[in-house]
Formats: sequence, C-alpha cells, structure tokens
Amino acid sequence: MAMMTPNEGDGVEPIGPLLRRLRVAGGRTQEGLAADLSVRRGYPLEQGSVSRWETHERLPGPASRALLAAEFGVPEEELRRAVALARRLRRQEQRNQSDQENDVFDRRGFMSVSAGAGIAVIQPSSLLSSGRRIGADVPRQLSQRTARLRRLDDFVGGGDTYQMYVRELEATTRLADEGVYSEATGQGLRGIIAEQAQLAGWAAYDAGNYDDARGHYMTALAASRAAEDSSLEANSLAFLAYLEWTVGGGSGIRFATAAYEALGSGTAPVVRALLADRLAWQQATAGNPREADYALGIAEEAIHEHADEPGPDWAYWVDSDEIAIMTGRCWAELHRPLRAIPALEDALGRYDDSRSRDKALYLSWLAAAYLDAGEIEHAAAITARVFDLSEGLASIRPKGRARLMVKRLEPHRSLAPVGALLERAKG
Repeated sequence: MAMMTPNEGDGVEPIGPLLRRLRVAGGRTQEGLAADLSVRRGYPLEQGSVSRWETHERLPGPASRALLAAEFGVPEEELRRAVALARRLRRQEQRNQSDQENDVFDRRGFMSVSAGAGIAVIQPSSLLSSGRRIGADVPRQLSQRTARLRRLDDFVGGGDTYQMYVRELEATTRLADEGVYSEATGQGLRGIIAEQAQLAGWAAYDAGNYDDARGHYMTALAASRAAEDSSLEANSLAFLAYLEWTVGGGSGIRFATAAYEALGSGTAPVVRALLADRLAWQQATAGNPREADYALGIAEEAIHEHADEPGPDWAYWVDSDEIAIMTGRCWAELHRPLRAIPALEDALGRYDDSRSRDKALYLSWLAAAYLDAGEIEHAAAITARVFDLSEGLASIRPKGRARLMVKRLEPHRSLAPVGALLERAKG
C-alpha cells in the first residue's frame, strides 16, 4: 500500500535536483555515477540515463530507485517521494503545453490510431473512488486498456507507439505510488505495470532505443516479481534475452533459459510455447541446432495442448503459425534452407499484409533461406518485397534486415534482379 499526505512535497526535493546534489557532493560526474550503477546492476548504464533523470526527461522506476538508494545510502522512500514530486511538477508543465502536445499527436497520427482502438489518454483521477482510494476494479479496467493498446503493435512501429506506451506506464505507476489500496489491488497494479513496461520496452527496442528498452524491461522484471507472477517474470527475462541477442551482450541463452525455468507448473500452454520459442531462437543464433530443435519441439507440443482457460492477453498473438514462423527463422539462421522454407512459406501464406512490419521481417528470413538454397533471383525478389512492406514504418528492424540481405546479394550483382535491387537500396 502506498499513501501520500497533502503536504508530502514539503521539505522534499524533486528527484532531478536531489540526484544532482547527491552526485556532486560525492565528487562524481554523470559518467562516473553511470559506471558505478552499471557495476551494481551487472550491465552497462549509459551516462544519458543519469542526465535524463536529472532533467526529468525520464524518471527512475522502482528498480533504478533501489540501485540509487543503495549507491547513495538514502532511503528508497525518500527517492519515491522525490519522484512523485517531480511527476507533479512535470504534469503542471505538461498542462501548460497541452495544446502544443495535441498538435504533435495529430501530426504523428497517434490520436487517430488511438481513436480507432477506442483509447484516450488515461486520466488517473477518474480511477480514484474517493480521495486517493483506488477501487478493487481498477486493475481490471487498466488491463482492458492495456489490451487495446497492445494491439496497436500489430499495425504500427515502435517509433509511433513508444511515447503513448510510456505515458500509460507513467500514469499507472503514479496511481500505484500515490494511491491507497488493498494488498490484492496493489498486486494487480504491479502486474499491470509489468505488462505496460514490457510494452514500452518492446516499442523502444523496435525503434532502436536499446538503453531505454533495457530500463523498461528491468522495471517489468521488478514489477512482475513484486506481483508474484512467474509467467510475467519469465516474459520479462525473455525480452531481455532478445535484447541481448540484438546488442551482442552474450547473455541471451542465459536469460532465455532462466525465463523458461521460471515458469510454474500451472503455466498456460501458450506461455510455455512462447518461452520455448524464445529459447529456440537463442540456441539457433548461437549455432546450436540440436538444442534449438529440442526447444522447438517443446513449443510445437505446447501450442497444440488443450487449455481449460485462455492464456494471458500479452500472449494473444502466439499461435501455431507463429511457432511455424519461428521454426523457419531458426533453421534459416542455421543455414538449413530445406527445413526453413516450407515452414515459412506455409505460415506466411496466411499472414495479412496489414501486419506489414512482422511480415517484412519474416520474409527476410525466407529470402535468406532461398539464397542459401541457391535461388538467388527469388531471394532478390523477396527482398524487394521486404522493402515494399517497410515503407513508412517507424521501426528500424525490417529495413535493417533488408540491408543485410542486400549485402549478402552483392556478389551476384551481375544478375538483373539483383542489380535492380542494389540500385533501389542506394536510394
């Protein structure tokens, strides 16, 4: 339970000036503090993260506050109150700039997308039953909102959704920090925070903002553990595994294995399928065909297992086609085109073009498999299709995959389709 008194701001510094004062008092630069915090949490923290905290561009979440409290020897409660004050100051500034922000939303198309999904910007005060009291039904309401927000990711890239997801996460975190509620309601709120932090992390990752993605995933991990939700905890670890693979951190298999091992005996089959899928990917990209095949077998068996109850909404997109696509991607990474091509072509034949980002990504692995099979012109044609689907997407990943394929095709530039593709890529 969390409660703030009306005068909580009295004698409390906003988090930015507080951190800056503590840092300067210790004779440390932002880079130095970032390095010290990196040692505490076991992976790098950029200097920019400290700068964003001190300027209130971003506010440290529960996991970061715990690290800062240990680093400076101050109570976590003091940091929580400092963050709450900074939020109030930032909300006032945002209210003063609301007209300008609405214009930005209109230009980027966020509001039109949100309206189509039945979503408006959250107003935390509307969820309070009286004073700061949060009713028992609030987690369910927030869960429904989060489900609608989650489905935007099917159609637009992370660059379009990230700020929306962050605002939703900040609003829910504010409710949890400033409201008064029962333990059961608090547990539900922590679970929603974990889900929303995963969404924000995924959007940041999709947009290429890897440090922000890692911060959100760590928030999700802390919140899921506080909510005592082993499936959410496992999914947070799986997201970290995928990020590690992308940045070359070397801990992908370790995170993916920990994710699968975190699952309880009553885990929904669709979640087991998802986590086995993620583990298979890490094994495949590490060049371990036997381990990848074993994990894919677990995923295939789990996705067809009968379930008495539906799985969590955050796994709604996982079905037999997604398992088949991951199977094809794994074998493409392992340069086994005869196993990759049938799985990818079968599933992608049912994949709608409206999900352009994911279809473009998956087609890139099909192109790679055809190139490995010696079908060079067909690989070039599929890569051109990847470029087509990638146009206008606020995601760095599809075009990144397309550029990788262009590089692989360069030795075959004498072939007319390849030459045309290389000319297109220059533009």
